[in-house]
Amino acid sequence: MKTIRTGLLAAVVALGGWGAAPMAQAADMSVTIVAGHPPVFRWVKHASQTFIPAVNAALEGTGHSITWSEQYGGSLAKVGDELEAVEEGLAEIGLVSSLFDPAKLSPQNVTYFTPFVSSDSTLVSSWMDELQHSNADMRAAWEENGLEYLGGGIGIDDYLLMTNFPVNSIDDLDGHKIAAPGPAVNWLKGTGAVGVSGNLTTYYNEIKTGVYDGVIVFASAALPGKLYEVAPYITKVGFGAQYAGGIAANKDWYDSLPPEVQTALKTAAKADAEAYQQDLDASVTKFLGLMQEQGATLTQVDQGFREQWAAGMDNVARLWAEKLDAEGKNGSAVLKAYMDTMRAAGATPVRNWDQE
Repeated sequence: MKTIRTGLLAAVVALGGWGAAPMAQAADMSVTIVAGHPPVFRWVKHASQTFIPAVNAALEGTGHSITWSEQYGGSLAKVGDELEAVEEGLAEIGLVSSLFDPAKLSPQNVTYFTPFVSSDSTLVSSWMDELQHSNADMRAAWEENGLEYLGGGIGIDDYLLMTNFPVNSIDDLDGHKIAAPGPAVNWLKGTGAVGVSGNLTTYYNEIKTGVYDGVIVFASAALPGKLYEVAPYITKVGFGAQYAGGIAANKDWYDSLPPEVQTALKTAAKADAEAYQQDLDASVTKFLGLMQEQGATLTQVDQGFREQWAAGMDNVARLWAEKLDAEGKNGSAVLKAYMDTMRAAGATPVRNWDQE
């Protein structure tokens, strides 16, 4: 069970909490924003450089203002603990990693159970951002955890395989330990590799010390994380772009805010998503080139390789959906909604996970 500093929450409650009337009268308010990852990662950087300034700009002339406390890199909550920090009131706003909270935000993880759908991160993140508002099951997942989804979808560029050994065929993976984030471990089933759950904050040291032989990761994080130093073989498999979470607020706090502040937060989250994605799109090719300049070897597999990999997997999407159905969460409907949305937007999945 995750432990968050509940003592601080008790203090907040003792001081009167976030009552609607006092908040509505506040001209200036103190707001804490939390992220488990450090600012070296793009989505955290934009929270500071885009989201917060956009909120401040939107509030100009409204009579309201915010004094921000930015708590990143595990200073208040570790990766995967952001939801609890916001839910319990230790922070008003968080970059909530649905990827690392699969039990509480299971519908949000649909992209991680549907690899090989689309490598276009703008397409994936923009439609997933929309689905958080329009799909009743996704919206309910946030609200059941006491959160209001603001937006700012964290789109992740096409996942790569980075290893300390060359990969010329799927057989080369046999017996090797490969780390992946959360449900992406399922992508390794059928390859002969041993999947290990991990995250960006530990990858470098664990490859260096031999805990595992490679990772499934994305270029925009691999370069700042210097993973090319310990895993210099980069294989572009085409696992696809993903949605890893977004910006959410404590719902009780959000509901107590004046309408103009609520609007400012959601408008800023939209601006954050747009700036983040433009930054991401401009960086991916550049980052791959920079890693090659540092000695990495880049290999791009053909369609046959992708089809072989996808065909060798269990239908993890169907298994995931059926598990959610059994829990009363309409997993099959979420899966169909996502796949239909992506196909309608022009994606050509290697496997139509929802139709098998």
